Amino acid sequence: MQFIKNKLVAAVSGAVLLMSGQLALADSTNDLVEALISKGVLTEEEGKLLTKGHKGEVESERKKREKDWTSHIKINGYVQNRVTPFQSGDEGAVLWPDPAFGDDTSGTSSAGTLDRGQNFRIRRARIIFSGQVGDHLGFYIQPDFASSAGTGQSNNVTQLRDAYGDINITKNKVHRIRVGQSKVPFGYENLQSSSNRLSLDRVDALNSAVRDERDTGMFYYYTPEAVQELFKEIADKGMKHSGNYGMFGAGIYMGQGANQNDLNDNWHRVVRFTYPWKTESGQIYEAGIQGYKGRYVRTIGSSNSLRNQINGSANVTPTMDAKYNFNGSSTTGEFDDERAAVSFRMYPQPWGLEGEWAWGTTPGFDMSDNKVANRSLHGGYVQGSYFANDVFLFNSNIGNLIPFLKWQYYDGYNKAETNAPQNRVNDWELGVEWQIAPEVELAAVYHRMKRTNITTSGAYNNQGSYKEFEAEALRMQLQYNFF
Repeated sequence: MQFIKNKLVAAVSGAVLLMSGQLALADSTNDLVEALISKGVLTEEEGKLLTKGHKGEVESERKKREKDWTSHIKINGYVQNRVTPFQSGDEGAVLWPDPAFGDDTSGTSSAGTLDRGQNFRIRRARIIFSGQVGDHLGFYIQPDFASSAGTGQSNNVTQLRDAYGDINITKNKVHRIRVGQSKVPFGYENLQSSSNRLSLDRVDALNSAVRDERDTGMFYYYTPEAVQELFKEIADKGMKHSGNYGMFGAGIYMGQGANQNDLNDNWHRVVRFTYPWKTESGQIYEAGIQGYKGRYVRTIGSSNSLRNQINGSANVTPTMDAKYNFNGSSTTGEFDDERAAVSFRMYPQPWGLEGEWAWGTTPGFDMSDNKVANRSLHGGYVQGSYFANDVFLFNSNIGNLIPFLKWQYYDGYNKAETNAPQNRVNDWELGVEWQIAPEVELAAVYHRMKRTNITTSGAYNNQGSYKEFEAEALRMQLQYNFF
């Protein structure tokens, strides 16, 4: 081997003038060896021996890199900046869970209630660490550096969103088990990343099922290879996919929501089945059904923070009508928590249509009887969209435009909010997402709201929380994607 290498060096030095044009085109060791053989500098046997040695070195380096799992770590993320100027309606009523909602005032009112004057803020700032460790383990860790925390809704607090491992039972990832804090497989829109969703917020009817869409637990996912390929095709074409949460998924989780301690010994159970298919015309559809069941622990709030105007009283504390005994407590109860939902999606090619509807039982506070008890709920949404790819304006490609129209309805309760208040929603959204480039997106949404203020951090015209309001707002979001 050393003799051949020495001969190669000498041959290259002596023949470079004779074949400089051809060697200039050689972009690999194999190309160089073939060029030398064609010029008679090396015999075919010498060339084969040299090429074999090179392949061995390449294979050895490849195996070495495969063992070094740190070379497979991927870092990506995104930042969302939002502003929400109100156009009309009951501005003072809007104490939305999204703190980007607010008017142009700031500080604290004379009544001592919180004014959401900050309407320009960072909604999300997330860095994702993911990778594959060998054939049987993948990992995913996602902190959010722009979360809110506390009754004052402190901004830009770092909070864990996802931290899980995928144990691939088979190398082809048909069967896998996910353990850790991750999204609970309930609802198409819940599973869809906020960076990959047209409307700026998820609908209340499904999003209220799981706090922050996530919990700590263990989930089994079954995804045949053909379905994996179709999921990948949907994602590669930029058609706003939800991600691979299996064609079939089932699991157990604590039930109190993301970053929350378990408060009872009862696991929530969830099952989901979704089926994507592609027609001869190339149109892709997906339909699914899902459901979960468990017991949820809810604590009522103090009278100092609750203003309801029930029977003329300014401050009222709800009573607790829990179905199950919770250590004899009069302020904390354990309730049935169960929902079922159906989902449908026609991926935008270029027209798109999607919708979901949910039914269930949940803990809820109704002002009519001043009681937190098990109550029924139902609601969902319908959304239409159009994917305009590579739009040209003034002879320039300005990117992709995706206009959409969305209606959502909810008659239910939000179990994760203080006292699990009743929530009625009947909203319309008309918006457009402008994908200027893969790394920059701008969204503008006209939002007509008719809903309940479900927070207790302020009052509407000094009359109390849990009031229904109507308002119109123009919501805008600029998103940066880091690949």
